[in-house]
Amino acid sequence: MICRNDIANLKTDILEKIGQKIIVKGSLGRSKAFEKEATIEKAYPNIFVVRYEENNRNVTYSYTDVLTRTVEVEVFDGEHYSPLIPPPVEHKRKKSQIGENISL
Repeated sequence: MICRNDIANLKTDILEKIGQKIIVKGSLGRSKAFEKEATIEKAYPNIFVVRYEENNRNVTYSYTDVLTRTVEVEVFDGEHYSPLIPPPVEHKRKKSQIGENISL
């Protein structure tokens, strides 16, 4: 579940990274994906704007797009790209015991 704090923290992170190079990854549906280099241009209350390097085009994304992992953003720190949001930690689920409540 996404909390207001999560969105506020992400907005702050994006604001601090205006002008930095990023890689945007996302899905186009039907097993098609994209990965493009861009620069964070501006940040607004509900969206942020990136400019793609290859065609000099502006595209907007919402903060929830990043939080729900509809798009993934990796930020260039001068040497490496690192995820804006760390990858999710997978928790192993316990197998439910089948037949536990069956009485004969």
